[in-house]
Amino acid sequence: MKLNNKWLRAAIPALLIHCSIGTVYCWSTFKEAIANKIGMSTFSVGWAFSLAIFFLGMSAAFAGKMVEKNIHKSSLISCICFTLGMIGTGLFIQFTSGIIALIGIFLCYGCIMGIGLGIGYLTPVKTLMLWFSEQKGLATGISIMGFGLAKAIATPIMEAIQNNIGIAEMFYILGAVYFVMMFIGHLLLKKPEGWVEPEDVKNEFKPLSMFKNKTFLGIWLMFFINIHCGLALITYEKQILGVTFAGMAVAGAMISIIPSITAAFNALGRIGYSTISDKLKDRNTIYKIIFASSIVVTLIALIPFSISNGSNSIVFGIIVIALLIIVNAGYGGGFSTLPALLSSRFGMDKISKIHGLSLSAWAVAGITGNNMSELILSLTNRTYDYILIVTLVLYIVAMAISLTMVKKGQEEKT
Repeated sequence: MKLNNKWLRAAIPALLIHCSIGTVYCWSTFKEAIANKIGMSTFSVGWAFSLAIFFLGMSAAFAGKMVEKNIHKSSLISCICFTLGMIGTGLFIQFTSGIIALIGIFLCYGCIMGIGLGIGYLTPVKTLMLWFSEQKGLATGISIMGFGLAKAIATPIMEAIQNNIGIAEMFYILGAVYFVMMFIGHLLLKKPEGWVEPEDVKNEFKPLSMFKNKTFLGIWLMFFINIHCGLALITYEKQILGVTFAGMAVAGAMISIIPSITAAFNALGRIGYSTISDKLKDRNTIYKIIFASSIVVTLIALIPFSISNGSNSIVFGIIVIALLIIVNAGYGGGFSTLPALLSSRFGMDKISKIHGLSLSAWAVAGITGNNMSELILSLTNRTYDYILIVTLVLYIVAMAISLTMVKKGQEEKT
């Protein structure tokens, strides 16, 4: 086997890195255990996840220049920050409580780990697209699928460690495991022989000026809306399923099984949508498909929800499961198709910088998505139809943006 090939130098290291950092989406698995251990409310503890996503997006937005220049430096920083954040979270859980523990978790899980997340998420993407120059969608789909698949793989492992050893020990063990995985990925990751990064003459890339570009602004807005709506629904999956199947004999089974199924579709959407985009004349078509399907299924689910906040029937249950599956698939597909869409509009020369800047939408959505749902529920006596109404309107806005602002631009170039 040749030591320099696209699988060993791009796909495998990308999966090792993304399968590690993607476990951030396992937050719901242990947030209540953390809250109980340190004596704080789940709502206050929940801000650690919001901060992690915020720092993910913002670190990616500002790390693009470093990633373009030196992927080995960025992959090592990601490895260190992510695993230190996990281990530090465990230490604060084990040895402190109350507000001190909460601040420590915000610092370690939210800030330090979040920085590792953002840099690690961005680092392999351009390398993948360089190695898979004719299949950019497939390449980014492979890597970003790992980010989505991490939840399905890690959730049962985390639950087993929590139940048998302890919540703090879970962070120590997994921190060590992920350090090994990410460090191996760091050692393997390499750009193709002969590729030389073009010089950024007089630092010609101006991040703020990108927001004056109608196409980039449109991509940023529809990416933000897709994440915002996805988080608004995905972070309340168990509660929505609880309302849907309340009083039914299958309630317990549905609430425990369906999240694993939707997580699998999240991962499948990441590789499926981006791979399909390789076959299309315009990669923006994928976003039109995502928004159209989300609009239809949200509208269908809204009808019985509006009648009685859930009709508690098998038919309604199937509709809600379809809603969660399609939203999860579109949520994942929006991430994996983004780099290839950006390269089709702006070329490959500064793709890490442009991709990183676009991930600032993820940072903002990480704050607004689940907190919007919490605010709506608190104002409406825990009725979920209002969440569906707001997400439906936003999906329609996103479709309009996709149709009018993200026009087909220059042909892809490597």
